[in-house]
Amino acid sequence: MNACRYTLFLFLYLLLLWSSADAQPGAFNPSLLDCGRHGEVEIVCGTVAPEDFERIPDERFLIVAKMGRGQEKGLDLFELATQNFTGIPLSADKRPDWGEDSCTESIGEQIQPHGLSLSKRTSGEWQLYVVNHSVRESMEMYELLPDGEKWKLAWRGCVLARKPYNDVAALPDGSFVATRPQAIQKEGRNPFGVVPSGNVAVWNARDGEQVLPGSEYGYPNGVLVSGDDRYAYISGWTTRDVHQYDLTAKKEVAKRDLNFMPDNLTWTRDGKILAAGIKGVNGNCPPESPYPCLQGFIVAEVDPKTLEHRILFDNDGKALINGVSVALEAGDAIYVGSFQGDRLVKLPR
Repeated sequence: MNACRYTLFLFLYLLLLWSSADAQPGAFNPSLLDCGRHGEVEIVCGTVAPEDFERIPDERFLIVAKMGRGQEKGLDLFELATQNFTGIPLSADKRPDWGEDSCTESIGEQIQPHGLSLSKRTSGEWQLYVVNHSVRESMEMYELLPDGEKWKLAWRGCVLARKPYNDVAALPDGSFVATRPQAIQKEGRNPFGVVPSGNVAVWNARDGEQVLPGSEYGYPNGVLVSGDDRYAYISGWTTRDVHQYDLTAKKEVAKRDLNFMPDNLTWTRDGKILAAGIKGVNGNCPPESPYPCLQGFIVAEVDPKTLEHRILFDNDGKALINGVSVALEAGDAIYVGSFQGDRLVKLPR
């Protein structure tokens, strides 16, 4: 996708929330609570559109995908103890067994991240796969390495996207499963309807990218893969549901409706799925309001065996954060991020 088409895509995505396509920190959020503690909930500012998180193995840091623009986009480390954000050092050293052979050059600091997936390769390296929308539509592949008391990333390769990705689940053999939310979007059709708008694809070095049959969903968004690599779990954003897909049998085996719009999905330590997202698109402000409506959000825990879910947190009218896209368990808390704004939210676990 060229820069113009991506701008239109991002604009439509944010327009759904009556928001700004620029996603500038603090912009168009006049009623959000101030940064700091509010009872058991804490608002941590100092970031830009923290759309997705990954928990680093030492559990001292989160990797944050800043889906901003210009100098405000990129990958950060968030230190849990100090609650400080710092940039992750990037280097480049292409490896032949990472990504496509034709992808030989890193885009360096120009990366505009979306979904993230951190996992260990069969060969032992920690691989971070990053959905990217800058310079090229791609899956950028990094190795996570120690850097003194912190961490750094070495670019190892990439896969060029046939259709723009949203989220990714990296597999131990170097392959991945990725959502493509607008892959089948028809020209002129409302991309936020309940009809299927996209699908899910798998990529491996031997076969390249292949669409999973029967994976046409309403804005397929977050994706996870089970520890045995058998099942993929996919969130349907506009259809308010979660799907279990058998990667071996190549078919959906279960589906569960939710009462909110699930975005990214993450694993808890005890093998449950955390799903977070907004409650809807209408908000609570009157039509004549000059400001966008603040979006309520929900964090739910989903049982991967039954897809039954229970609500862990409902903002219940508290103006904590807008455009919620992810919830991740880390330490004794759950951290909630968004594809816009200047903050993340720390919830008690």
